[in-house]
Formats: sequence, structure tokens, C-alpha cells
Amino acid sequence: MPLRSDWSESRCPIARSLDVVGDPWLLLILRNAFTGTRRYEGFRDELGIADNVLSRRLAAMVEAGLLRQVPYRGARRTHHEYELTEAGADLLPVVHALAEWGNKHTSGPGPLEVVHRACGQVSATTGTCSHCGGRMGAGDVAWSRPWLSPEPTPLTGARSEPPGS
Repeated sequence: MPLRSDWSESRCPIARSLDVVGDPWLLLILRNAFTGTRRYEGFRDELGIADNVLSRRLAAMVEAGLLRQVPYRGARRTHHEYELTEAGADLLPVVHALAEWGNKHTSGPGPLEVVHRACGQVSATTGTCSHCGGRMGAGDVAWSRPWLSPEPTPLTGARSEPPGS
């Protein structure tokens, strides 16, 4: 029995979106990409994900246009880093909504708070800072996650174009 249906051709945009981002591993990889993880080993070590699962998810994210592969030369061969595309960075409000829901409806070591880097204040909204009204894209915010670090983690957004273009 298949785990789910193919919703890629659905008339409903929610179903089409879930066809792309409805996998929990994908959202966790996306979360780590926002916090600056770029290399395969980083995703694997930070997430504790099996190699075969991570390889499939990264390939699917590249195919879906959420990440792009950027080659780099390793000690013995060329490897790839993964960076957010505009489509991937545009999922930040979705990730923030999941964090907000988790803060409200689950228990844990502390809330994830969205900090607007320009004014340094926690924002109750995404997209626009609830404190100063400034822009709140991926490059403009940091996440306060007290269970990981006393300092907020700056997020990274998409590059406007791949290096070397």
C-alpha cells in the first residue's frame, strides 16, 4: 500500500504544496538550511538521519527547486553544498507558522522566538516586524532557541543566482 497519493496535479494549491513539502524530513532539512547548514555531512550529523533517506530527500528538494547544488572541491573529489533557492526561502513563513503552533500546542524546553535582526526585538508576526514594521525575510531574522544557545541564530536566505552565473 502506498504511503500517500500523488497530489502534484491537484486543483487545490494546498494539496500541490503538500506534494512538495509534506514530508517531515524535508521540513527539518529546510529548517537546518535556514540556520546555515549546507553540506551533506552537516545535515546528516545534525539530524541523525540515515544516508539513504537524506540522499533521497536532498535530491527531491533539488528537483522541486527548494535547494540548488553548488559544487566544491573536497580532499579527493568534488562534492556539493546545498543552498536555498527563492522557492525554498519563501517557505520561511510556513516554518514560522509550524514553530508558532508548536510553541502553543506542544511542550518542550522553551519557545522558538523570531528575532528581527534590525531592531533586535522578538516579533509576534512574520513578514513584517511587529515591533518596528521592518521587513522579515530569511536574511532579516534570527531564531532564539534557548535549548541550543543563549544567542539567537541568524538565518540565511536564498542567493539571487548561483555562484559563477
